[in-house]
Amino acid sequence: MNVPVETNNPLGTYLRDRRARLDPAAFGFAVGRRRTPGLRREEVAQRANISPTWYTWLEQGRGGAPSADVLNRIAAALMLTDVEREHVFLLGLGRPPEVRYRAAAGVTPRLQRLLDALDVSPALIKTATWDVVAWNRAAAAVLTDYGALPPGQRNILRLIFCDPRVRAAQYDWESVARFVVGAFRADAARAGAVSEVGELVDELCKRSPEFAALWRDNNVHVHGEGVKRLRHPILGQITMEYSAFGVDGRPDLGMIVYNPATSSDADRIRSLVTSLPVLSERAPSQLTLQQT
Repeated sequence: MNVPVETNNPLGTYLRDRRARLDPAAFGFAVGRRRTPGLRREEVAQRANISPTWYTWLEQGRGGAPSADVLNRIAAALMLTDVEREHVFLLGLGRPPEVRYRAAAGVTPRLQRLLDALDVSPALIKTATWDVVAWNRAAAAVLTDYGALPPGQRNILRLIFCDPRVRAAQYDWESVARFVVGAFRADAARAGAVSEVGELVDELCKRSPEFAALWRDNNVHVHGEGVKRLRHPILGQITMEYSAFGVDGRPDLGMIVYNPATSSDADRIRSLVTSLPVLSERAPSQLTLQQT
């Protein structure tokens, strides 16, 4: 016999399904005789510190829309993952929850393999505070040998505003700097990291009057896509098209991929990448040509 799927109360259906999957004993509740698997409604309400009646109404589709605070409590009570919590907010309020910023702890091996598969396209992963946490050989050869830098110095803003070689590598440093600051501001806000970037912003305002002026402008930009030109110490002028991507499930991370604009650019990058040793084992060199 087929069980009909309830469609008029998707939030209640989802919450019932989630609590049915939980083991009462794991939460210190007596198992005893239970007519249905999982936690009882009153047990979820107890863990969420809300009224059992209100929680029952919520599962039954009564009582109106819940508040964000109530949904957060229920998500914690049901031990929901980040993606499950987001799903509950979309069902209950029609929007995702506010972003909870988490400092990046690196990338997965699978994501690193994706970068490595792009043999002539420089690619990197940056955090919401614009620290570079992963890159491929093409990025090390064409942009910056990040492995030769201390982790604390692998920050795009610091390189753009505080490294003279980076500045000299840009064809239009002023436009690049303006764009970088606006995109950085937007990324930090989107990831809920406004307070986390405060120390970096203070540092850069002290070290660079130009950064301080741009920061006061309060402009924002979307990274999106565009064209990047560099004065490379070995390749000379190099032109690349870049695209920025979000990493699904990781609002703290973003990926930037640079594709050579012409077959000639691609051939020159390939030749450089294959001729150089593993750059992270080299001393810092003039191959510090930070990008945006």
